[in-house]
Amino acid sequence: MKSDHNPPLDVAGTLEIGRYPGLRKRWQRYLAIALMVIIAAVAAAVLLRTGGKSTALKYKTEQARRGDLTVIVTATGTLQPTNKVEVGSELSGTIRSVEADYNGTVKVGQVLVRLDTSKLEATITQSRAALDVAKAKVLQAQATVMETRAKLAQLQKVRELSNGKVPSQSEMDAAAAAFERAKADVANYTAAVSQAQATLQVSDTDLSKSVIRSPIKGIVLTRSVEPGQTVAASMTTPVLFTLAENLTHMDLHVNIDEADVGKVQEGQQAAFSVAAYPNRTFEGRIIQARYGSSTTSGVVTYETVLKVSNPDLALRPGMTATAEITVKKLANATMIPSAALRFTPPAQPETKTGGGLVSALLPRPPSSGSQQRHDETANKKEQRVWVLRNNQLTAIPVAIGSTNGSWTEVVTGDIRPGMEMVVDVITGGK
Repeated sequence: MKSDHNPPLDVAGTLEIGRYPGLRKRWQRYLAIALMVIIAAVAAAVLLRTGGKSTALKYKTEQARRGDLTVIVTATGTLQPTNKVEVGSELSGTIRSVEADYNGTVKVGQVLVRLDTSKLEATITQSRAALDVAKAKVLQAQATVMETRAKLAQLQKVRELSNGKVPSQSEMDAAAAAFERAKADVANYTAAVSQAQATLQVSDTDLSKSVIRSPIKGIVLTRSVEPGQTVAASMTTPVLFTLAENLTHMDLHVNIDEADVGKVQEGQQAAFSVAAYPNRTFEGRIIQARYGSSTTSGVVTYETVLKVSNPDLALRPGMTATAEITVKKLANATMIPSAALRFTPPAQPETKTGGGLVSALLPRPPSSGSQQRHDETANKKEQRVWVLRNNQLTAIPVAIGSTNGSWTEVVTGDIRPGMEMVVDVITGGK
């Protein structure tokens, strides 16, 4: 009978391993190499998954201390003269001469510019002639008044002698009307005289304004006119000179951020620097904290004016200054590093059990505990700092006061000078 089963495959015979003993050794070597490659790949994957470094945490600390705390507000602004005057011309005309130059010192009433007065002098002559004409007309009208009055008086006398027979009533009325018109002409020409006098006065005033003088004692900052230049004063007055009254005292106008404006008050001292003198510090004092605000790119600021002494004229108008205003000084205060208030304990790594190398390679579902981690110290109404006790993080509630950015005053809280406050976390080892 024939068997229904296929005969077993002779793998060794097919590969002829038994026939060739060297082939068996080569296959064994190939299998060993393949196994080593797999192990190396698994190890690399584990290192890649774990980041190739240890997860031991170390903490950076700084000590709390007791000392003086100075709170400052930083602001930028520009230097300006205490009193700056722009000198212009009310008249149009040609510049005859310029008698002041840049950086020149001027006195009150000193001549700065002279305009050509040829046209003004002709206008004055015309106005004087018009005044003389008006006065002559007044004299003429007064003579007419005298004539009409005499004629009216004569008619009245004739009427009286003739017992009202002559002259007629119409003649009497015409004489009376002529007399009244003569008196009206006198009033009219008298008013014309006043008008001509006013016109002449305006021309004289314009002539006086053709000589432009300094209204203050100071220094010339800018000059924008040259001899022979034409000045056109129409809707706006052209500015010829800019004068500063006294540069030995100047004002520093700075913009205070709305978050800091509540700390700034008149009388506070400030120190500032300018780019021209990077190694020099200048002093100033707040003389005015203005209530008007300005908004630039969504930032609200308030202008504050500082009084600055400049005896050596080192500071110049328009310089940009960075000021540090001292708004508060605390003596013998308990302070902590501000970085300690910003520190947040890191999340603890999840503990994995079992699985060994295979579990490290295979993806696992995320733990609900890590997603639902709740930090009880996240209460924004309560400030907390952290210290290490027995190598464990311990929170200490504190109430804080003033700060200068680097150090913060502790008003209440179990903080003693010398305590190590945790400010940062360091991952050790690689």
